[in-house]
Amino acid sequence: MLMQLTEYLTRYYSGFNVFSYLTLRAILGVLTALIISFIVGPAMIRRLSLHQIGQTVRNDGPQTHLSKAGTPTMGGALIVIAISVTTLLWADLSNRYVWAALVTTVAFGIIGFVDDYKKLVKKDSRGLIARYKYFWQSVAGLGVALALYFSAQSPADTQLIVPFFKSVLIDLGWLYVVLAYFVIVGTSNAVNLTDGLDGLAIMPTVLVGGALGIFAYVSGNVQFASYLSIPYVAGVGEIVVFCGALVGAGLGFLWFNAYPAQVFMGDVGALALGAALGVLAVMVRQELVLVIMGGVFVMETISVVLQVGSYKLTGRRIFRMAPLHHHFELKGWPEPRVIVRFWIITVILVLVGLATLKVR
Repeated sequence: MLMQLTEYLTRYYSGFNVFSYLTLRAILGVLTALIISFIVGPAMIRRLSLHQIGQTVRNDGPQTHLSKAGTPTMGGALIVIAISVTTLLWADLSNRYVWAALVTTVAFGIIGFVDDYKKLVKKDSRGLIARYKYFWQSVAGLGVALALYFSAQSPADTQLIVPFFKSVLIDLGWLYVVLAYFVIVGTSNAVNLTDGLDGLAIMPTVLVGGALGIFAYVSGNVQFASYLSIPYVAGVGEIVVFCGALVGAGLGFLWFNAYPAQVFMGDVGALALGAALGVLAVMVRQELVLVIMGGVFVMETISVVLQVGSYKLTGRRIFRMAPLHHHFELKGWPEPRVIVRFWIITVILVLVGLATLKVR
């Protein structure tokens, strides 16, 4: 909205033209989302505490987690609000990619909110029944995938880019919809599985989201795309503003979520953020790079799959507890050590992912 306002004001004073630059609006997006988080965060935490919307802790988990019982949860609503308001303020609202990212984030946030509400407010330990949760995730993910497919304007919009290879571009056709669906829904659930320690999920999300913003910027710029030998995707550069909002909202939330956490994001935040990363990767055509940069999310998900599969087939567990971060806790690692080491791993993997822009 502010972008449209500044475009109008440019008629009277050319200085307002500075707001047409993506880089400035991305920076303003980071700062705006950060300020919203700082202003709204304390009030939201107080309200959640007042209504006793607190975390429940598994008795079979690490004993250090027992003290977390009652910590305000559903704080992820703060992230969704900050991202949404900031994007509406600074992004070009005529851009289809902006709306795809925003709708995906809000839709998955609503699904997570319903799940949290049932568990924490209605005291229904099942929350949103798994099959219903997956059904609505599928509806949202498939809807966005179809919308992106039918609105594609060039072959580059639906080609699969293989990292480290300059000229390997695979035309997916209808398989694009299948791939996009699995990336969006899969990443949403992967981030949700990772969200088990204070700040563990949010910082990797911020790092990966920021890196995807770089991919969006170069993919949406004809000159940069040509120089780096990557497909040019017209209009995708505008989601740099959304990525900036995600980074700002994530850092703002981390202010309250850092160890020891004052608030947890809950499914409302984890499902929304995971879906946001998934749809961003789909739009910038970097699904395979997302697997690299989001390696922590991948490891956490695989650990759960292996644990469940092994127990059902052999009656034995591979890890002391899944997801993987709990395994290291039960081995004696202090929670902050697990968190920071997973952050460090993510920094390394994000750098490897960014290197694919040039190493090809």
